[in-house]
Amino acid sequence: MPRSTLPLLRALLLVAAPLVTALPGARGDEPPGADLPGRPEEIVFAPLDFEVPDAKQFRRTLPDGTPVYVAPTHEFPLVTVSITFKGGASLDPADVPGLAGATASLVREGGTASASPAEFDEALDFLATRIGVQSNDAFTTASMNCLTANLDESLKLFVEMLREPALDEGRLRTSKARLMESLKQRNDDAASIMSREWRRLLWGPDHFESREPTGASVAAMSTERMRELHRRIYHPGNMIVAVSGDFEEKPMLEKLAAAFAGWKKGPAVPDPEAPTAELAPGIYHVPKDIPQGKVAIGMRSIRRDDPDAIPLDILNDILGGSGFTSRIMQQVRSNEGLAYSAGSAVVPKVWYPGQFRASFESKNATVALATKIILDLVEGVRDEPVSYEELETAKAAAIETFPRQFESKPAMLRVFVSDEWTDRPADYWKTYRDKVSAVTREDLQRVAKKHLDPEKMAILVVGDWDAIAAGDLEGRAKMTQFFGGKVTHLPVRDPVTLEPLPEGAGAPKPADKPAAPAGQGAPKKPVPAGK
Repeated sequence: MPRSTLPLLRALLLVAAPLVTALPGARGDEPPGADLPGRPEEIVFAPLDFEVPDAKQFRRTLPDGTPVYVAPTHEFPLVTVSITFKGGASLDPADVPGLAGATASLVREGGTASASPAEFDEALDFLATRIGVQSNDAFTTASMNCLTANLDESLKLFVEMLREPALDEGRLRTSKARLMESLKQRNDDAASIMSREWRRLLWGPDHFESREPTGASVAAMSTERMRELHRRIYHPGNMIVAVSGDFEEKPMLEKLAAAFAGWKKGPAVPDPEAPTAELAPGIYHVPKDIPQGKVAIGMRSIRRDDPDAIPLDILNDILGGSGFTSRIMQQVRSNEGLAYSAGSAVVPKVWYPGQFRASFESKNATVALATKIILDLVEGVRDEPVSYEELETAKAAAIETFPRQFESKPAMLRVFVSDEWTDRPADYWKTYRDKVSAVTREDLQRVAKKHLDPEKMAILVVGDWDAIAAGDLEGRAKMTQFFGGKVTHLPVRDPVTLEPLPEGAGAPKPADKPAAPAGQGAPKKPVPAGK
């Protein structure tokens, strides 16, 4: 052993010795393992003691009115600054979908008023500072992580990037070329087709959640349009700041106030608009020559603050949201061996109803059988109460994993920022566990009947229809069992233009039923499995 390691080894032994002698039986006064239960299920855990942090204790306001959440912690010499702006894809012009996301990328990659893109990147590398800007449907978030010693220089670069992005033309051309290459690959993966067509069915083709970039819209992206969108989104009247890490509160607030001084404040952007289209129940199919069919089954669901949100989440956990303990996974995978992965999710929206969606992929011959099983399981939670064991397991999982949302200072502040932007009730987190504990089997059956109706669901299949429709060799299920056997064949779309491809390029045969617009063309009296 190298001589240099001996002092470290001695130190470790000195630390470990008290721990070893503290173990049951280590002192020789009782046999080893005397305090251990005989079986794992006999282990008794103390009740989880967790106090929900109060957002008000962390919220401050800068002189210009900008809300700031601060959470100092001195474990590591690092500081994280996150600025969340309201507005994302919901603000995209109808003719340029993807503009908000492209703008966010170029704000980061396109340099600043005083530094070229290469100079800006080099400065961040020298400081070991990481900066990113990302945009989703409703929000754009810019984040910075730096060493405490480099905070002043890093914060200056970060704020300058947000206030005065250069939006370099050369970087824009590179970004557009990269985006165009990604468009060309959109039909390569059935999952990409599934996601695109499901959104079109769910929200309607004209809603921002369904719109995707095309070759024409990418060509229309310009620095002028990006600057216009930048002025709407990136300003103190439309942002909330969160800071965590190694700092003192008062100096940090002073630094932020100085950094934002003179930054013109505008109005906050409006809430995202709700879709006007309705999901038409029925079977929909997109052709693709693959050995496994990809399937989505679902319907529009509830808003986030609906009184039934917690019971419905618990119900979904039992039905298909809890992995191997869920009914869908147990029946479709464990018992029948029809899919590697199968499950369901309830995804509420803040400003309009969200969705319930079950999904799986299975070899073509067993798609119908897996579909029947899932619809039967949905009917099952409507017809009969779940078991007491299922209910208690799901409630315990919700309560015991609840603290994870606050497990770190940055995660905690993200919750506070999101809640403020979306006007979540102030007592939501304080009362969450009590509301979960109060959920009954009767509550779950009630919300199942109210919010999960197979007759209002759509079934979207991507794959080889002839192989899928025939069903399994044992004759347990065929696609003709659902919705009277009526199917709407959706066209294969050109990956760049998203226009339907002509026959011979994967489009349905002339004898197939043409695609119906979202919200139209559903069977008047659909008949799901078991009906």
